[in-house]
Amino acid sequence: MPIPVTVPRDIPILVVDDFATMRRIVRNSLRQLGFTNVVEAADGNEALEQIRQSSFQVIISEWNMPTLDGSDLLRAVRSDERNRETPLLMITTESQRKQVEAREAEGVATYVVKPVTTSVLESKMESLLSKGL
Repeated sequence: MPIPVTVPRDIPILVVDDFATMRRIVRNSLRQLGFTNVVEAADGNEALEQIRQSSFQVIISEWNMPTLDGSDLLRAVRSDERNRETPLLMITTESQRKQVEAREAEGVATYVVKPVTTSVLESKMESLLSKGL
């Protein structure tokens, strides 16, 4: 099942990763899926600043980052009333179920284990967006 056609392709999406190459890969995959409003942040602190300035309908974040990692970012997002329900897709190299379950308990909507491909990202976005934004 593809991403619902009723989902606007200009929804604001924030991509957070400390590696520019990874941000570019995710941004390009989102563009291939038709999404046009993609904002980037190089770390969790920059992401929080972006979130304070703008509203995002999906946040895609790396789990392991220096300074403010994905888990800390997730807690900050969930503690803010405006963003409590914003879906957060976590990108990780962690594949141990126990660690993934801990992030899900904290409020991660879904996750992707690297490497990220357009087809996997499409599947995850489909799942998030079919729940209705």
